[in-house]
Amino acid sequence: MPILQVGNLPSNRLALTNKIYLNPSTLHSLFPNPESTPTFIVTIAGHPFLADSNPGVAPDEVTLNGLQRRFCQFSLSTRVEVVAFSPPPECILSALQVSVDLLSKKQTGAKAREIDTDRLMEDFRHTYMNQMVQVGQTLAMDFEGTKLELTIAQNDFLEGQQPYGHITGPTEISFRKAQGTKLVQLSGSRVAGGSGGGGTSIFLGDFDFEKLGIGGLDAEFNKIFRRAFASRIWPQHIIKQMGITHVRGMLLYGPPGCGKTLIARQIGKILNSREPKIVNGPEILNKFVGGSEEKIRELFAEAEKEQAEEGDHSMLHIIILDEMDAICKQRGTNRDSTGVSDSVVNQLLSKIDGVDSLNNILLIGMTNRKDMIDDALLRPGRLELHVEIGLPDKKGRTQILNIHTKNMQEARRITPEALNGMDEIANKTKNFSGAEIEGLIKAATSYALTRCVDVKDLSKPPDEKQLILQLADLERALEDVEPKFGAKSTELKALYRNGFVPYGENFDYLMHTMERLVEQVRSSNKTPILSALLRGPPSSGKTAVAAKIAVDSGFPFVRMISADEMIGYSESSKCSVIHQAFLDAYKSPLSLIFFDDIERIIDYVHIGPRFSNTVLQTLLVLLKKPPPDEGRRLLCIGTTSVPHVMEELGLSNVFSVSQSINLLEDANEITEVLQHAGQVSAEDARKIAKTIKNPIGIKQLLMVAEMARQASGTDTINPHVFVECLHTVGY
Repeated sequence: MPILQVGNLPSNRLALTNKIYLNPSTLHSLFPNPESTPTFIVTIAGHPFLADSNPGVAPDEVTLNGLQRRFCQFSLSTRVEVVAFSPPPECILSALQVSVDLLSKKQTGAKAREIDTDRLMEDFRHTYMNQMVQVGQTLAMDFEGTKLELTIAQNDFLEGQQPYGHITGPTEISFRKAQGTKLVQLSGSRVAGGSGGGGTSIFLGDFDFEKLGIGGLDAEFNKIFRRAFASRIWPQHIIKQMGITHVRGMLLYGPPGCGKTLIARQIGKILNSREPKIVNGPEILNKFVGGSEEKIRELFAEAEKEQAEEGDHSMLHIIILDEMDAICKQRGTNRDSTGVSDSVVNQLLSKIDGVDSLNNILLIGMTNRKDMIDDALLRPGRLELHVEIGLPDKKGRTQILNIHTKNMQEARRITPEALNGMDEIANKTKNFSGAEIEGLIKAATSYALTRCVDVKDLSKPPDEKQLILQLADLERALEDVEPKFGAKSTELKALYRNGFVPYGENFDYLMHTMERLVEQVRSSNKTPILSALLRGPPSSGKTAVAAKIAVDSGFPFVRMISADEMIGYSESSKCSVIHQAFLDAYKSPLSLIFFDDIERIIDYVHIGPRFSNTVLQTLLVLLKKPPPDEGRRLLCIGTTSVPHVMEELGLSNVFSVSQSINLLEDANEITEVLQHAGQVSAEDARKIAKTIKNPIGIKQLLMVAEMARQASGTDTINPHVFVECLHTVGY
């Protein structure tokens, strides 16, 4: 057991081996039979080290590098006892965790060195195999030209606990960043802990969208999960091996009230991420020069700081930007001289996907006007995931109804009849958005609340026991809440308020043809758009037929476009109304657009002739364009009294089907109409039919029948009075 003096290593490169060096004669005295000893391990003041010989070391010296002397608290020339040591089996390490930093920490402003832990593990194992290490011990290592400072952070033994451990082949080695360092970034499968190691789920346990108050959006959530979150579940080194980056942004767009903002807010609740930053688009705008851009930078400041410190193991930062179209309009479209909007878009682009782009952010934008967003924001790498949040289907509407009546159900404030009738209510709310369904429940609740209050004596306390929502309350609420999308069925029914009479074979064939078109649009995937033109003279009932088809179709979206809605509109305004109707129709799975009197819509007059070419071209384009999204189907029905004009203008060729609706000529047809719609007796109807020699429109016939009834003063129509009324209207 020689007493030796601590000295410097004879060569600086030997400091990277973590061995201590002795004179060959000194090493031989400690291990007289080197053939039987595979490794030379010694203890110096109780600290074990792997020893080696070097002729440059004096016989009375033991040389250590600076890190070893600092760990053992030795100074140069200190005299220490060196003892041969044979490590027992219980010293074998099962696992070892090492923290990594750069040996030289004076690289201010330098970019962090990225280190692949898989390759580092191989070099570490090769360099330090069979060495003895202790927790807190620091090693110097040359890894691919970079000098690293490795500190033993944690060790696990096969048996029990020992003050030091022996590195062998089976020892599992993992790495972590040294605390507080910004000089290194670790990647690969040997990173200890952290989200990038695959050990931490991005989702917070089990979650249920209905419990979060989200209904009818299962398909949308599946798409969001697949595109935005599936890659974040995997370890970061696997994603790098695949050569991809995470989705940094998504855009939720669709009609108002369908749940875009609700989805974005609830996403933050189900993710293991930093607290989401929620900001409204207009809040970004600032009256001071550069103020708006500064607010954009502040949104990303925390994510930038954490990525600089943690690298791939940074937690996810979610930024929710509502009403995004307010600040991200197409650049160059603003007419003001400030250029603030353009600068905000540029700043946002540089933060999402600039030179120093972040990989730990998810920007969720929401808008009702996707067409107004700058195109550069919508490309892959930025807001690359576009999810349309549209009107809910029947299943979704049922989920939303259950969500908004959940508290009532738990408190037994709703009748079983009302619960069983939810399916029927879902059927009757075909074109309702989620917000409108919530409004429906509020309106129904108001009826229940009012029923339990004595209006004549408001000082009486309400009867709480009687406060129960009934099915009748929901039925009445349907009359209060009007959906934004689609024409109201009451307005369409008003177009055939005098009755709808199937008056003959030709008419039955027409209705059968139209019903087949409706069914084809409903069920066929090969015809996403169909159009039918109903042509015939005035008063022949074209509008009534189209309205009846629209009501009976049961499509969730029905829109009627007529000239009376656009009185005084300019050509561009008319085009905008028509285009918006088609855009709204594309948001619904089944849509019907009804153009009444197309010649009036395009401003046609036969003197000249004159028409609006701008509106005509809009119709020619849109009537042929199928819905852009798969699974959306559209039926267009047009009516005209001047079919020859439609042919000259090329509109007849745009419609898929053209059907004629003729005037009433046959006496049997006239008799049928007068009996059913005009409420005329069979005998009087036959008498009147005999007096009508020329074709007459069904609309005119019903008007004359009502005029004759009023003139007769009774419910019975006098045939002579009917004939007089015919002459009165100029027939």
